[in-house]
Amino acid sequence: MPLTHWRSRHRTSPGMAARTLIVGAGDAGRTLAHDLQQTPSYGLIPIGFLDDDVRKRHVARLPVLGRLAQLTDLVRAEAVDVVIVAIPSLPPVELAALLREASLSGARVRYLPTFHAAVQRGSRAADLYEVSPATLLGRDEINVVRTVTPTLIRGRRVLVTGAGGSIGSELCRQVRAYRPEALFMLDHDESNLHRLQLEITGEALLDADELIVADIRDRARVDQLFATLRPEIVFHAAAHKHLPLLERHPCEGVKTNVQGTQHLIDAAAAHGAHRFVLISTDKAAAPTSVLGATKRLAELVVRGHAGNSTVAGSVRFGNVLGSRGSFLDVLAHQIAAHEPVTITDPDADRFFMTVEEAVGLVLEAAGMAETGETFVLDMGDPVRLRSLVETYAAQVGEHDVEIRFTGLRPGEKLSEVLFSASEQRIPTGHPRVFATRGEPAPPDLDAGLGELYEAAERNDNDAVGDWLAKLVPGYRPAARGRPPSARALFGTLYPDDF
Repeated sequence: MPLTHWRSRHRTSPGMAARTLIVGAGDAGRTLAHDLQQTPSYGLIPIGFLDDDVRKRHVARLPVLGRLAQLTDLVRAEAVDVVIVAIPSLPPVELAALLREASLSGARVRYLPTFHAAVQRGSRAADLYEVSPATLLGRDEINVVRTVTPTLIRGRRVLVTGAGGSIGSELCRQVRAYRPEALFMLDHDESNLHRLQLEITGEALLDADELIVADIRDRARVDQLFATLRPEIVFHAAAHKHLPLLERHPCEGVKTNVQGTQHLIDAAAAHGAHRFVLISTDKAAAPTSVLGATKRLAELVVRGHAGNSTVAGSVRFGNVLGSRGSFLDVLAHQIAAHEPVTITDPDADRFFMTVEEAVGLVLEAAGMAETGETFVLDMGDPVRLRSLVETYAAQVGEHDVEIRFTGLRPGEKLSEVLFSASEQRIPTGHPRVFATRGEPAPPDLDAGLGELYEAAERNDNDAVGDWLAKLVPGYRPAARGRPPSARALFGTLYPDDF
């Protein structure tokens, strides 16, 4: 159902300077207006301000047109193309409400950074940020990392698996800043490592010992690496994470998400690693998918090492803003390409967190873990995907976006939970981080895992589904379709399936 928005016929046409309303007539707004007036190449013509200080009539030779509450009326009356929020101290909840109001009136929205440095240097027009999806969520970004965390990393040998992914690469950047003795970045994709080295060092010669090409499914290779590198802290981010693909290829999910984790935690314990943190997902809390079930099993594998010399724990993520393949990543690409936006269901919602919050949770868990706990960030209320699409589309100037509802796919849920019904929510030393130890692993877990791995090695999807159901409390395999035939993939070019 397409979105419709009122838009004045008097607004600027493509190629003309955009009529711009500045919200906030303080120092930041005044400097910004002057900068825009002096620099026509920005393509923004300031026409006036909004400010709640009724004593202000004119600022920077521009009129103060009204108060913040009059935003919608003034956007329409003045045919405003762009609204710039120039109040860096505005609380996130108020900012989110203001942005929604402006964007749904048909204007594009930009804002200034909220850090003090921008204000101190005069809030130049070059500081303008496009509104990020994180701003739309209406909650403060949580500073998870405490002052004790850097001391955990400094001078240690650290290994990050899945280092070239969205979470792994941000982990590497932050860990590197804490001055470890060595940072080993492992990925099975050499292109990921090439991009990561370029981002971190500015060079991509691929000749550094810190870059490691390896597959965590190769037990002998994993053991060799731990024996040689002797990492003291391990952050395990490597995984298969796309739910629909794992429903069709469950054996691959087991080989990477479960058996790969087993290889790593066993090697960590055998070679004296001090701490091990697994990155899991909220889909593991009450799993209805292969992704959730394999990640829940990975949590159990890690928890099974509680009490050993290696302190291990897990973290559960919601949908991470900006990560490759996430909902918002796909949304941004669809809107930029002027394609219909696809959502499973009008009522579907998800928990969201920023990449920085996700990495902060991983680092914090490394210091808080004691007995195999799983840690979860308080992400506030889940966000309805349809609402997020509508607001985001309006803010980037796409006012006629078509939304198509595809229906829930096998294994998908309308809503996720952070804890299962049998898990206790335990406070930690951080007010926004909670832990759970969950139910104990079944006594025959090791034997069951052996059967599961053998079934995965045989690529027996049905047997893998049966063993996941036996080993993961509450999980039942969804109905799986056949892999697509050649005719489905290539049309009717071939008379028969391969």
